[in-house]
Amino acid sequence: MGKAGWMPMLALCIAGVARAAETAFLATPVGPEIVVFDPKRDACDGHDVPDVPLRAYRGADGTIHAFALHFENRRMSGKSLLALNVECPVAFRGTGNGDPKNFDDRSWIAATWTPDGKRVHALAHHEFQANTHKGRCLYTEYMKCWWNSILNLRSEDGGQSFRKIEPLVAAATPFPQEIEQGRHRGFFNPSNIIEKDGAYYTLIGTTGWAGAQGRYSGQDAGVCLFRSTDLGGGIWQSLRTDRAGFGAFAGLYAADRPKGRSCAPISPFPAPVGAIVRHRPSGKYLAIYQAGAGASDGRSGRVGKPGFYLSWSDDLITWNAPTLVLETKTLYDKACGADFLRSYPVLIDEAAETRNFEDIGDEALLFFSQMRISGCAHTSDRKLIARKIRISIFLRD
Repeated sequence: MGKAGWMPMLALCIAGVARAAETAFLATPVGPEIVVFDPKRDACDGHDVPDVPLRAYRGADGTIHAFALHFENRRMSGKSLLALNVECPVAFRGTGNGDPKNFDDRSWIAATWTPDGKRVHALAHHEFQANTHKGRCLYTEYMKCWWNSILNLRSEDGGQSFRKIEPLVAAATPFPQEIEQGRHRGFFNPSNIIEKDGAYYTLIGTTGWAGAQGRYSGQDAGVCLFRSTDLGGGIWQSLRTDRAGFGAFAGLYAADRPKGRSCAPISPFPAPVGAIVRHRPSGKYLAIYQAGAGASDGRSGRVGKPGFYLSWSDDLITWNAPTLVLETKTLYDKACGADFLRSYPVLIDEAAETRNFEDIGDEALLFFSQMRISGCAHTSDRKLIARKIRISIFLRD
């Protein structure tokens, strides 16, 4: 629906009509699914499988570059979003270091932002997989030993190679990885980075933790909003639990940073947000994310159907009730009985006016990863898929 079509409805909503109604956005998939990357056809080696949401930007020469694969981080490039080819040289990899203080086990480039197509700032989803390091975990299972943090990286060559920068840690638990073993802990899966009013924002997932009296506060599970006023400085602040502003988060192993502060989980997100974009016709911010069947949305109750959901906001803090984009089983659903699971949804518009694809019009592309299931087990048979979508606005009772 074009601008002329939605403005009268929005005006009625703002003015306050007799009925109880609210503005809502729909992202409707149209047309066929397009396989953008298939490891059987396109991979350099067995590491090349879609394993994070697609992050794209335009290089200095206008070429589109993107990251969407595994911890052997390889750049994808092409003339269009639907014609991305993987480059086999590795842009960044962790060393598998067994000391958690080094934050150098396994890292996925999960968010990028560039001012000029040459210098590229990045956030990495880092996993200390303690089950693979002798004596580091009480358990043998991956999930029971998984300790996550978010790291700062930077490239000076358009994303061909990345290095760690200081401060290295953008977000981590205020306790070492030995604490609360037996479940997944930490900060993980940042959304893309979006610029707003001269600052930079990302939504980051956390599983939360119990507090330790006199040492650090407890943290509720959910998705927290982080802000940086200078990507070059690498400092990220989180929205405080009182929502009155942003403050430096707990700095594990860093004596000069505050310890123990908690961040405010943002509703209605029960799982990490795939992408935030600004809808050009309305000026609203849209967030797309995945939710498993029965997940809590933090405001109106439980999600009925599993799939991809869309919410909108004016300020990135207060988000409206979501709408279903695509019903599908996700990584947050049981694998048994499924042919495949879908995950990591992203909305992206090739006609974006921003270098980092931070804005979309009424037509865009929905990107996601599709994983084949064998019996009840996940497999590495994954494809990166795109599908055209249309954005519309309506009044919901």
